[in-house]
Amino acid sequence: MNLVTPPPFVRASPPEQVAFDRAELGVILALYGRMVAAGEWRDYAISSLREAAVFSVFRRTAEHPLYRIEKRPRLRARQGIYAVIAMDGRVLKRGHDLKTVLRVLEKALIRPVD
Repeated sequence: MNLVTPPPFVRASPPEQVAFDRAELGVILALYGRMVAAGEWRDYAISSLREAAVFSVFRRTAEHPLYRIEKRPRLRARQGIYAVIAMDGRVLKRGHDLKTVLRVLEKALIRPVD
């Protein structure tokens, strides 16, 4: 039985686009559901691009996104693969753990009781 193995210098081609996996989407959609129930968010969009996967959150459908949750695998060794970016382009949080990065958005759920 002769198994054909590729030579060690042949690289696998990079993926055509970056996407969120099922576990990542579960974490993001759990937060999204809580924010919709609180009346903060109303719509979302998912983009799978060559360099990044982006989950955009909207207050209304026709607006610019309030926040973008980005997954950029190329930044894995640097600042972290995940980032939360505000509407004005500020990076609110960046890191390697999605749940930790999303905590910056959960602060909107904590409100003082009158």
